[in-house]
This record gives sequence, C-alpha cells and structure tokens, in this order.
Amino acid sequence: MTRDVFSKWLQDEGMYLTDEQLNQFDAYYHKLIEWNQKVNLTSLTEKADVYEKHFYDSLTPAFYYDFQHDQKLVDIGAGAGFPSLPLKIIHPHLHIVIIDSLKKRISFLEELIDELQLQQVQVLHGRAEDKAREALHREQYDTAISRAVAKMPVLTELCLPFVKQGGRFLALKGAEGLTEKEQAGKACRALGGRWKEAAAFTLPNEESSRYILEMEKVDAVAEKYPRKAGTPSKKPIL
Repeated sequence: MTRDVFSKWLQDEGMYLTDEQLNQFDAYYHKLIEWNQKVNLTSLTEKADVYEKHFYDSLTPAFYYDFQHDQKLVDIGAGAGFPSLPLKIIHPHLHIVIIDSLKKRISFLEELIDELQLQQVQVLHGRAEDKAREALHREQYDTAISRAVAKMPVLTELCLPFVKQGGRFLALKGAEGLTEKEQAGKACRALGGRWKEAAAFTLPNEESSRYILEMEKVDAVAEKYPRKAGTPSKKPIL
C-alpha cells in the first residue's frame, strides 16, 4: 500500500493528512515491525495490512465522533498503541493516557512516542481494575477508548469507571459488535452508562464489518466497581 492510497481513504472521510503526519505513520510502521521481532505486538506485518487494519481502523472513531476540542482520553489495553496513537497523530491537541499491563509493550510505546515526538501522552504500566480505583484516574476522563481487548460485558467494567459523568466510552469492535452490545446491557446499566447509537462501516479494501459502540456516562460508578483484578473476566456482569 502506498501513502497515497491511505491518504485518499482518509480524504474520502474528510480527513486531510500533512506530509509530517504521513511521515509519522511511516515511522510508526517501521518501529512496529522492528519491535515485533522481539515482542509480540501484532500478527499483521505486511504494510498494507498494518495501514488498513491497524492505522485506518484506529482512526475510524474520528469519522463519527468529535475529537476537535481539548479533551482527556484514556486508552485501555492499547497494546501497540491502537487506537489512541493514530488518533493522536491526527489530533495532536488530545491529552492521552495509555494503560497496559505488559511492561514490554510499555517500553515499545515509550520509544515510539519519543521517536514520533508526540506531546501530552502518558504511558502507565498496570491493570485497568487497579488504576480505575486511583483518585487521579477514576472518573477523570472525557473519553475512554479500547480496541481488541475483551468482550463488551468485561470491557465495560474495565473502561467506564475512568469516564467522568457526561463523557463517553468508545469500543472498536468487529463483526460481532452488535451481539456484544446486547450482551453488555446489564453491565452498561450497572456501571452508570447509557447506550448511544452504534456506528457501522466496512474497511475500504478488505470490506470486513466493523462497529464502534458508544456509551454515555450518565451516573457515577458504584464504589464496588471495578472489582479486583481478574474478576471482571472470570465473572462478567451478565
């Protein structure tokens, strides 16, 4: 895939990249492949796959939701930086905190952020269940976002405690997105959320189905949530 194809896809969505931003994505790709030889960051290594299924896919929330204003965004389980770092490249004004439980991924992200010269990005090593109980992070973010981390009943408990009332939680999902939305109805209510309409689309080349599920945070999270590390995945709210 050429830069021109990637750029054209984004132009079709009203998003125009500068040469500097295109260079950042190119550097991102090369750093990802370099580190992937020693740390399992992605099973996708072909340039076309990374650009479509990682970079483009990570940017799709910006096609449907406003990221223009100055806001704090937390990315839960970002792994190789998806989706928050592609969003940061496009919207450099965002204040981003990335939380991930694997120290090797944290090391990769720190080196990547330095190479891309991204400002106002903080990377934290830890479990979401633990960080969400810290006053510095609990209900402090305008937006929580997550991609390819867990099923929605689990993900809701991991993410919604970070969101302030009036904020939102965005989950990037594949073809089973609407099924997962139905499964997470009880978790949504228990964590103080309210479902908004999902965005549905297909990737431009592969044409596989994608959904962005949105919850609005309407009530404070009960003190008992999130439960201790590991419990949400073992005993999801169903």
